[in-house]
Amino acid sequence: MHDSPIIDLGGFRLDLSAVIMLLVTCIIVFVMARLAVRNLSVENPSKMQNFMEWVVEFVQGIVASAMDLKKGKPYISLGLTLIIFIFVANLLGLPFAVITDLPADFEVFGHTIEATRGLHDGHMAHVLWWKSPTADISITAGLAIVVFFLMNYLGLKLNRKHYLKHYIEPFPVFLPLNIIENLAKPVALAIRLFANIFAGEVLITVILKMGFLGIPFLAVWQGFSIFIGALQAFIFTILTMVYIAQTTVHEEEAH
Repeated sequence: MHDSPIIDLGGFRLDLSAVIMLLVTCIIVFVMARLAVRNLSVENPSKMQNFMEWVVEFVQGIVASAMDLKKGKPYISLGLTLIIFIFVANLLGLPFAVITDLPADFEVFGHTIEATRGLHDGHMAHVLWWKSPTADISITAGLAIVVFFLMNYLGLKLNRKHYLKHYIEPFPVFLPLNIIENLAKPVALAIRLFANIFAGEVLITVILKMGFLGIPFLAVWQGFSIFIGALQAFIFTILTMVYIAQTTVHEEEAH
């Protein structure tokens, strides 16, 4: 495996490739959204507008499967952002990778890249700059933490009585287990997304080492990786909606 371009900022280890790929993902998603709404038309919609309308309807279906759509309408934009952002992020590492050989004590913005620190003369560090951002646990953990705080905040704001009560159900002795269950949700979200995308990129690296013999396998795996990327974006989004529904919608209201 290749090294990451990590620099030390006052004890905080910052992965420059993760920052770069996050910015690239945001730009792509923004451009897609801008193109979809640039020339809105009812009679003659563009292909991008048709695509975005289909995605919106798909997300509405996801929200409706987790809660009453009347209560879930405020979360459609959240679901739309998550599913497009994660899908794009999952696919960025598929077409190619950008790897550079850096000499000893190579600096970026006055900070030494950790992989090059202490290298002997003549030795180079193979640094990976372009990858799927969701193949980094810090990125998926960040997404999961946002979902975690959002669902608990909404639970306290919109359904405080029943939200707090569920921690001691069916009996008060279950309080520790219910707290652990709540804390496990973002952990599962982060690890599931990271593990699937990271494993896919590792397998691509292994296939590439096979040379020409690996070309057929690479083509098949690239296609399968697109499916996995879409599936993981869907799973993350629908679980987010389910978690929000569990904290904000009282069970009696849901039936």
